[in-house]
Amino acid sequence: MNHLTRLLVITLLYGSSAAFAAGDVSDSTDARSSTDPVLAQAQAAFGRKDWAAAQGGLQKALAAAPQNADYHNLYAYSIRKGANPDMALVFKHYAEALRIDPKHREAHEYAGEAYLMVNDLAKARQHLAALDKLCFLPCEEYKDLKKAITAYEAKRKP
Repeated sequence: MNHLTRLLVITLLYGSSAAFAAGDVSDSTDARSSTDPVLAQAQAAFGRKDWAAAQGGLQKALAAAPQNADYHNLYAYSIRKGANPDMALVFKHYAEALRIDPKHREAHEYAGEAYLMVNDLAKARQHLAALDKLCFLPCEEYKDLKKAITAYEAKRKP
């Protein structure tokens, strides 16, 4: 390894460790759900596939905290996963989550998956591109949306 390469690696490692120490690396709702009872209840309802219970709890939480991007994101997710999803409402809440926090990786992933549900591959790819910019290395949200797009494209081939 030459001197320049070694310097680059050290700089990258130092920068990523500093970001980690500052708390900028993890944007996962799962990490926050242990401290936020609303998120913990939503995750528990998701585990039971009780979309209606998740929607009810998140709807109440949104009334009290309308600027919470996680609540908007998971409310949209619970609607999308439930029976007969109102996709206009789904897109409204993903858009609100991303308005509040444009770097919300889960909202980008889930919005991309929602666009695949309505056969809008171009918009799904826009969210994948956003994730590509947000993730220093391919993150879980990027990988999951990439996999969903690949599966969608494979189903669409004649």
